[in-house]
Amino acid sequence: MSSPSERYAAARRRSGRPVLTDFRAGYSFALDPFQLESCEHLEDGYSVLVCAPTGAGKTVVGEFAVHLALAAGQKCFYTTPIKALSNQKYHDLVDRYGAAQVGLLTGDNAINSGAPVVVMTTEVLRNMLYVGSEALAGLGYVVMDEVHYLGDRFRGAVWEEVIIHLPAAVRLVSLSATVSNAEEFGEWLVTVRGETRVVVHEERPVPLWQHVLVGTRMFDLFGADAATVEAGLLRHVADRTRYLDPVPGRRGGRPPRGWRPPDRPAVISRLDREGLLPAITFIFSRAGCDAAAKQCVDAGMWLTDQAERDEIDEVVDELTGSVPPEDLDVLGFWEWRDALRRGVAAHHAGLVPAFKQTVEELFVRGLVRAVFATETLALGINMPARTVVLERLTKYNGEAHADITPGEFTQLTGRAGRRGIDVEGHAVVLWSPDVDPQRVAGLASNRTYPLRSSFRPSYNMSVNLVDQLGRPAARGLLEASFAQFQADRGVAGLLAQIRRNDETRRQFEQQMTCHLGDFAEYADLRRRLGDRETLLAREGAAQRRGAIASSLEALRRGDVIRVPRGKRSGLAVVLDPGVQAQDDPRPLVVTEGRWSGRLSLVDFPETVDVLGTVRVPKHVNHRSPQERRDLASSIRALDVPPPERKRRARGAHTDDDHEVLRLRAALRAHPCHQCADREQHARWGERYSRLTRENDGLRSRIEGRTGSLGRTFDRITDLLTDRGYLLDDAATPAGRQLGRIWSEADLLAAECLRAGAWDGLDAAELAAVVSTLVYEPRRDELLVDTLPTPALRDALARTERIWGELADDERARQLRPSREPQLGFVWASYRWARQERLDRVLDVASHRGTELSAGDFIRWCKQLLDLLDQLAVAPRGVGAPRGGGSTVAATARAAAHAVRHGVVAQSMQP
Repeated sequence: MSSPSERYAAARRRSGRPVLTDFRAGYSFALDPFQLESCEHLEDGYSVLVCAPTGAGKTVVGEFAVHLALAAGQKCFYTTPIKALSNQKYHDLVDRYGAAQVGLLTGDNAINSGAPVVVMTTEVLRNMLYVGSEALAGLGYVVMDEVHYLGDRFRGAVWEEVIIHLPAAVRLVSLSATVSNAEEFGEWLVTVRGETRVVVHEERPVPLWQHVLVGTRMFDLFGADAATVEAGLLRHVADRTRYLDPVPGRRGGRPPRGWRPPDRPAVISRLDREGLLPAITFIFSRAGCDAAAKQCVDAGMWLTDQAERDEIDEVVDELTGSVPPEDLDVLGFWEWRDALRRGVAAHHAGLVPAFKQTVEELFVRGLVRAVFATETLALGINMPARTVVLERLTKYNGEAHADITPGEFTQLTGRAGRRGIDVEGHAVVLWSPDVDPQRVAGLASNRTYPLRSSFRPSYNMSVNLVDQLGRPAARGLLEASFAQFQADRGVAGLLAQIRRNDETRRQFEQQMTCHLGDFAEYADLRRRLGDRETLLAREGAAQRRGAIASSLEALRRGDVIRVPRGKRSGLAVVLDPGVQAQDDPRPLVVTEGRWSGRLSLVDFPETVDVLGTVRVPKHVNHRSPQERRDLASSIRALDVPPPERKRRARGAHTDDDHEVLRLRAALRAHPCHQCADREQHARWGERYSRLTRENDGLRSRIEGRTGSLGRTFDRITDLLTDRGYLLDDAATPAGRQLGRIWSEADLLAAECLRAGAWDGLDAAELAAVVSTLVYEPRRDELLVDTLPTPALRDALARTERIWGELADDERARQLRPSREPQLGFVWASYRWARQERLDRVLDVASHRGTELSAGDFIRWCKQLLDLLDQLAVAPRGVGAPRGGGSTVAATARAAAHAVRHGVVAQSMQP
């Protein structure tokens, strides 16, 4: 008997697909085969996963889902990863279906939210699912644009939450860049969403040529005679790096002249002569983008004629007219406008939204022809170019500078080639001494990359799931995630590796056969002897570690010690010994350099001596710069002798150990010890032992992977139960409050509300303290020396104490600690909420150690507004065992109103 979907599909085929026919009539071009196939699957009643390169037109499939929903009298939600893309898609759909049919929900804006078609960020839909929003009634389709964001380590979990939680009747349209494991992702979608069809299209709509620019010479990376091209390129690179004339004034030899990067105006002029503009040059630095645009202006570059400049002026006036006039100077408006009139612009997150929108509009119209951008431009914004230039093949990934991946290379170069305009697109890598042409070729030829889940349960997610489903069902739901699906599939690969290792071990066993005796027995004696000697060495290290821990446990408040190494080396005073029942001591100190924080055993290679004592106030606040200065002065006033080198304590010696002596005697007495081929046999025996150890490790990995998310969920729910957020299989009032806070610092915010840490603050003070939960510095910043008000100082101190207690609890349960509050945005948010001018706010922030561009300032204000708006409507956590309800909601509404003004308010318009 055929399934309901098969019967539905057969009926559709008999009817001649009238909905698709009507949809196709609305386009001036014929749909590609992969678009038709995807749309047919949708009309036949299936969910679809469509994987295609950037610019291939996969959004047409999402638009057909909108068309199907309207034709059937259902709703369609169109989700995107970023607000800018949501705004863009909203305008596209309004142009096609009219403003009455389309709404927008992004956190910044709520327009016509009851419309049958609503464009939103993925987080908005996730929140709607958790609160059981009435807007979900009648939902027939959900489009998840850029679903490969599921692999994003910071936000990817949101996509999986939505996919898992959507009602079963909703058909899902997943649009992704080309990934190498599309079938695996599709298999998982079948397990959680039912019948899903996977459509993979790897052909770019516009052919892409790859080049390397060395100086002013352009080399094709691939061609009819690739070997000749590569040989010429390598020869030219060698010429560029050859030792040149000696540098005057330097001694000895012929040092190489320092390599200089290509002149940016010269590169743009070269592309212009070749007819390769408009171009996007990716520079993985905001300052670098701004500098590049300025260099082109300073070089006198003009890429526009007078008529185009007049049109640029009209667009600029239209799109920036709502920016407050008093902020234009601080935003660098006039210099920015001058560059636009020349056809040059920068594009990065540091620009205010009105400026970014203007650049995008002018570039799409072909009026701006050279854009210098960070990689954020490649994430969904519709800005195709004829040429994409990459200045470097490394970028900062948030932790360190690393090579870009093949997937990132594909995403960036995917902007090259405008469909319907360009016959071909061009990707140009600028050569530098660290660029290997063969590596460039490898990046260019590797067109796909695997999608890896970044899913992990959070506090907010866990409390919502338990409240909706109960703990056992919630745990089962997490184990249905793509992350667990991939982990379980990985187990099969590990088992296969164990089987291969066992077969190889049997071969090694044959090779180590000895005619004098059992060499496996002899090899085991050697291994046991080595293990015993290693153990004794470790015991000696453990004894030293124990002595160090004991010396730390003996510390008392006010003791002055010496930190012997690391960035915090020098004298320090102990504020809290930090002795814990089941963990090593972690003393809280203030150093003579005025740093405050907790130290651990790794900071001390030897036992700690008390060098003196100083008086420590009873209620010292180590976060206070003034109190840190006072303590540092007290330390420096002591007459402390210089450090003396200690003699390290020795552990047990192997030559005195009875078991070592016994094993050595047994080894010498074994018949195989006299074998002439003993060492050759031993090498095979070591390989045998190595594979045995590898298999033991593989079995441990299998045990760790199976149900790993479930174990993390158990730890989280145990913590939430102990802290009063869960009771049995339901959320407490405090838990329901936590369930409405969507933030990386969700539990910390909930704890502060319950403890009343923010009660009694005015609107500006609350905005400032809440900013510490959302702000993340881009680089090391100076410590904040002072705070605006005593009330704010006390609230921040309480917030810090609550965070410390929470982080200790999390570490004890093997959970990732909540992020520590950051003070870098306190002054800016406080002054802005008090209605001060933008130039004054940015100037004050700079003097307080935080350099902020106007775009960064607006972005952090939006993050702050998101959390303030949540605090304003979150239910009160009354009845919690650890404290009463919070009176913060009304102040949060006032704070949000105070922040939402000037350029911040203007930037939130769609």
